[in-house]
Amino acid sequence: MSLEARLRSALAGAPPADLLLSDAREPIAEGPPLTEAAVLVPITDRAEPGVVLTQRLATMRRHPGQVAFPGGRIDPEDADAVAAALREAEEEIALPRHLPRVIGAADRYHTGTGYAVTPIVAIVPPDLDFTPNAGEVADVFEVPLDFLLDPANHRVASLMWQGRERTFFEMYWGERRIWGATAAMIVNLARRLA
Repeated sequence: MSLEARLRSALAGAPPADLLLSDAREPIAEGPPLTEAAVLVPITDRAEPGVVLTQRLATMRRHPGQVAFPGGRIDPEDADAVAAALREAEEEIALPRHLPRVIGAADRYHTGTGYAVTPIVAIVPPDLDFTPNAGEVADVFEVPLDFLLDPANHRVASLMWQGRERTFFEMYWGERRIWGATAAMIVNLARRLA
């Protein structure tokens, strides 16, 4: 089965019971409404596919220095989550909007910082020349898809945040730490593809 067919099949199926903080698993408690956001999950079309990720600038006000998918809030002028994810990827890493072959939306993820994030899975040509947005992105890099999907690489960690202990997933690719919402969305995708 091709990568595209495998992804389409996984995204079309019923969500597994062990999804992390997704619409399918957990209702949102009372509180302020979540801000709608979207990220692009760009998977390279090659024999051994990879996932394109960014390293945010250490000087960013929110999530400084963290590894993330290209993405951000859905603006009023965006038609939907797909349009927002493609726009953000173009703004952040100069990925032309027409290049990604959109497969579909993965499970929305609710962050502790008040966002409902829709991951948009897409296949992109290999070996693209990305240009990081100097105001947001320190680096663009690729991690093998097989590494990210392997549960053996999904470590559970915790820290104190806003007065309580938070548990989260993290993965290390060399010196890069992939954690928090980005790692959770990867774990969700891995569970769908299992």
